[in-house]
Amino acid sequence: MSTLGTVTRRSFLVSAVALAGGVAFGYYRYATPAENPLENDLSPGEATFNPFLKIATDNHITIIAPRAEMGQGSYTTLAALLAEELDVTLDQVTIEHGQASAAYYNAAAMREGAPLPQFDDGIVAESLRGALGVVAKLVSIQFTGGSSSMIDHFDKLRHAGATAREALKAAAAARWNVAADSLETNAGAVTDPASGRSATYGELALEAAPLSAKVEARLKPRSDWTILGRPQPRKDMLAKVTGAPIFGVDVDLPDMLYATVRMNPSPGGRVRSFDGKAARAMPGVKQVIAIDSPYGQGIAVVADNTWRAFKASEATTVEWEKGPIPASTAEMEALHTAALDGTESFSLRTLGDPDLIFADAARENLVEAEYEVPFLSHATMEPMNATALVKDTGVEVWAPNQGPTIIQYAAARITGFAHDKIKVHTTFLGGGFGRRIEPDYADYAIRIAQRMKGRPVKITWTREEDMTHGPYRPMAKSRYKAALDQTGKPKAVTGSVASPSVIASALGRYFPGLPVGGPDNSVLDGAYNQPYAIENYRIDGRKVDLAVPVGFWRSVGYSFNTFMHESFIDEIAHAGGHDPLALRRELLAAHPAALGVIDKVADMSKWSSPLPTGRARGLAFALSFGTWVAEVVEVADRNGSIEVTKVFCAADPGIVLDPLNFKAQMMSGIVYGLSAAISQEITFADGMVQQSNFHDYDALRISQCPAISVELLENSERMGGGGEPGTPPVMPALANAIFALTGKRHRRLPLSHEVRFV
Repeated sequence: MSTLGTVTRRSFLVSAVALAGGVAFGYYRYATPAENPLENDLSPGEATFNPFLKIATDNHITIIAPRAEMGQGSYTTLAALLAEELDVTLDQVTIEHGQASAAYYNAAAMREGAPLPQFDDGIVAESLRGALGVVAKLVSIQFTGGSSSMIDHFDKLRHAGATAREALKAAAAARWNVAADSLETNAGAVTDPASGRSATYGELALEAAPLSAKVEARLKPRSDWTILGRPQPRKDMLAKVTGAPIFGVDVDLPDMLYATVRMNPSPGGRVRSFDGKAARAMPGVKQVIAIDSPYGQGIAVVADNTWRAFKASEATTVEWEKGPIPASTAEMEALHTAALDGTESFSLRTLGDPDLIFADAARENLVEAEYEVPFLSHATMEPMNATALVKDTGVEVWAPNQGPTIIQYAAARITGFAHDKIKVHTTFLGGGFGRRIEPDYADYAIRIAQRMKGRPVKITWTREEDMTHGPYRPMAKSRYKAALDQTGKPKAVTGSVASPSVIASALGRYFPGLPVGGPDNSVLDGAYNQPYAIENYRIDGRKVDLAVPVGFWRSVGYSFNTFMHESFIDEIAHAGGHDPLALRRELLAAHPAALGVIDKVADMSKWSSPLPTGRARGLAFALSFGTWVAEVVEVADRNGSIEVTKVFCAADPGIVLDPLNFKAQMMSGIVYGLSAAISQEITFADGMVQQSNFHDYDALRISQCPAISVELLENSERMGGGGEPGTPPVMPALANAIFALTGKRHRRLPLSHEVRFV
C-alpha cells in the first residue's frame, strides 16, 4: 500500500490534470528544447555546443553554472559535473553564471517539492513528480533554491559535457579519417593513439559544435570519475579572499548614480505624504521620488554617492499610513491560536484512523504538547542591492539574485519590454538563504532607473531597511497529540500546524494577479512527510491570513516543523520510557538510509556512553530536500548557563559530489539553525518590526560556536541536496539536549526566552 494514504486519490487527480494540460495546451512547448542563449552572445572564434558550454579557438573553455553562488560552492561543483565528462580539469576552465534564460529552468525544485513524502517512490508519487516536471518546463523559471542545484544538474551538465566530448572526437575523426571510437580525450585535447596525432579542443571547436546534436554520448561509470566524488579547490575563493569586486554591491559603471529607499515600515501601508525639500537641498542629491510597487510604497533618494543618498533619505519627512496587520506579536499569536481552535484545515497525508484510537485511549496513555516559533529574518551579510540601466532599447540589471527570470518578469511588467530585451547579470551573493529569490530590490532599482534618463542607478538598502521589511520566515504554532500502546510506543499521532502560507505570499509578490490557493505543503514540510512507521497518523495545516510578507527561508517549513515534530517524538520516547534513539530506530526500521545516519551519529557521539554530571545530549532526525540527516547536540551546565559544546551530524544525500564542500554546507546549516534556536526572532509592536540590525538580531558568534563533526553516507537511492538539510534537526536536538540536562521541556523558540546561554 502506498505510504501516501488518503492523499493518493487527490495526487492522482492533480497529476492527471497537469499532464492533460501539458498535452492539450503546451506539449509543443514542452517537447521543444529551449533556445541556446549563448548563440547570440559569442565572441569571434567562439563556438557553443549547448547552453552550458563555449569553447574558443584559443582553447579558452567556458562553463555556464546557472545557479547563484552565495557561499554554498555550487559555482565549483556545477562546473565539475560538466568538466568530468568533457575530460578537462577545473584549472582549464572559466566559470560564468550565464544570463537569465528558460534554458536554465529549475525542474528539480518543483518536482522534488511535490506535496508528498520524499521517501515514497510508488507509481502515484512518481507520476505526480513527472507531472510537476512538465509544469516546470512550461513555466521555465530559473532560480536557486530548495537545495536543488546539484539534483537538477546532475544529469543535465554531465550530458552536456559528454555530448561535447563526443562531438570533438567526431570532428577529429573526420579531420584524420579515422574512427571516432578509436580516439581518446584528456586535459582538453583529442589524441589518436595509433598515429600520435593530437588537437586541442579549441582547434576543433568550430568544426565540432555543429556535430553536438548528432552524436550519441554515454556517461562515464562512477568508477572512472577523476573529479566528482573528490574535494575540489573552490574556484571562487581567490577572488573572495583578495577582495575582488565580484558582489552586487561592488558594481561600478560609468556615469552611475546611487540610490536608497525608505519603504513604509508597516507592511501593506501606503504613503500619505512626503516632503523631500530638505533632502533635495543637500549636496549631491539628484531626486527624491515616490515608489509604488507590489512590494510596498515608499520614497527613493538618488544622489552622487550612496552615503549622501542615505543621509538625504533620513532628512526626508514621510507620513505613513498604517498597514492592515495586527499591531503586536501577541495579536498575531492569537490568530494562530484561533486557527488551531477552528475547523478549517487541509491534510496531505493520513494513515489509519487516529480519531478512533484516541476515542478508546486511556487518559494516562495520552501525550499532548503545543509549540510555537517566531518570524525570522534572513540577515544576509551583503545588504540588498541592485544596479539597473533603462534605455530606449531595453533594460540591464546587475544583481546578487537567486531568480534571474523572476527579475525579468518584474522588469517586463515595469517597463513593457519583452524578455529578450531584458538582460540580467547575476553577481556573486553575500548570502542568500532564500531572501534573494525576492526581486524587490531589483524592482525598485528599475523603477528609479526609468526616471534617470539612461544613466545606471545602483540602489543599496540600509540593513535596517532590509530587517524591518522582510520577507520573513513565518511564525507558526502547533498542537500535537499521541496515544501510547501498552509498551509505551505511539499507536496514533496527530498534529495541527498554523502558519501563514509562504507560497501564497511569495507568488503573490513575484507574479501580481496570479491566483494562489489550496493546500500549501510548506506549512507542513518536516511533519507530514517524515518516514516514521506510526500506524494511525495525521498532520493538518491551518493557513493564517496575515499581511506580513513571508518567504523562503533556509529550509522553509522544515525549519519550524522539524523543531515541533522532533521535539514531540522525543516527548513520546520519554513518556513511554524509551531511549530517544532506540525509539527512532524502531519507527524508522523500514528505511536503511535513516538507520544508517542514526547509527552513524550514535557512534560519532558515543550515545550509549554516559556523560559526566552537568552534561547531556539530545537527538533529532529529519528527511529534508532528499537528504537523510541525524544530529546530536551536546550541552553543558556552566554555573546555570547552557553552553553548546558539540554537534555531531550524519547525513546521507545518496551521492556526494564534493565531500569537503558538502560537509561545509552541513556545518553552515547547523550554525544557521543554532542562531535561530538560541536567540533570533522578529517581533512587532504598533504594527512595525522592532528589530533593526545585528545588535538586536544577533547570529551565533565564534566564541559560542560548538565543535561540529560531520560524516557522510551514500546509502540513499535518491540524490539529495546540501544547502538546507543541516538546519532543521539542530533546533530540536538542542531543545532535547537541554531537557536531558535540566528535565524541563522548552517548546518555544528562541530558547533564550527561558534559557540563559553562555
